[in-house]
Amino acid sequence: MTHQEAVSFIKDAVKADAIQYWADLGCGSGTFTRALLALLPADSHVTAIDRENQSLNLADADFIKANFEKDKLDLSDLDGILIANALHYVADKPALIRKLEPMFANFPRFIIIEYDTDRSNAWVPHPISIKNLKALFNSLGYRNVEKLNERRSAYGSGKMYCALVS
Repeated sequence: MTHQEAVSFIKDAVKADAIQYWADLGCGSGTFTRALLALLPADSHVTAIDRENQSLNLADADFIKANFEKDKLDLSDLDGILIANALHYVADKPALIRKLEPMFANFPRFIIIEYDTDRSNAWVPHPISIKNLKALFNSLGYRNVEKLNERRSAYGSGKMYCALVS
């Protein structure tokens, strides 16, 4: 996915009304970290987290090597959490959401990017379709789970979605 495609994919989920602090969990090479920074106001900051070392070289981002599911994350006062193509690695999704909730400054705000399937495979061991994402967050008390965008996946014939949860 190109930088402009990533920006376009998440732009409807990002409010650029004030300086913000976000975390990007499972950031990989930083495709969506860069897209998020392109949409946030100047002086905003992103903490990018991945279990593999990454060289992001971004002025407004720092990197932490950690397993966001299993390791203790020293994050607080977040305005949002981005999880792009990483939630499908988590078996116990409710436990992860509950772990992340205290890290927000005010109200939780998640941008979730995932494959719209419930069929697992070697690369997507614990998939979550948009239908089941809504059911998951509704069961945890969230009322706003909105699919904002979708696109064809580069892998196979399926689709990917971008959802905003708050």
